[in-house]
Amino acid sequence: MKVNEFRDMSNEELNEKVYLLKEELFNLRRKKAVGQLEHGEEVRRVRKDIARAKMVQRERTLGAK
Repeated sequence: MKVNEFRDMSNEELNEKVYLLKEELFNLRRKKAVGQLEHGEEVRRVRKDIARAKMVQRERTLGAK
């Protein structure tokens, strides 16, 4: 996802998205450990999406003060 897509979300939607991305990352890591994961770049994509979402959350907390 793009950063602007995260910025368009409300705080509740953003929190839910981070939770779902973390679950997806857990499942991908488990598949990678077992050897079922074909495309390793999916792990990188999910990690970057989590970082983007957390960056937007941090911007909002600093901007609110």
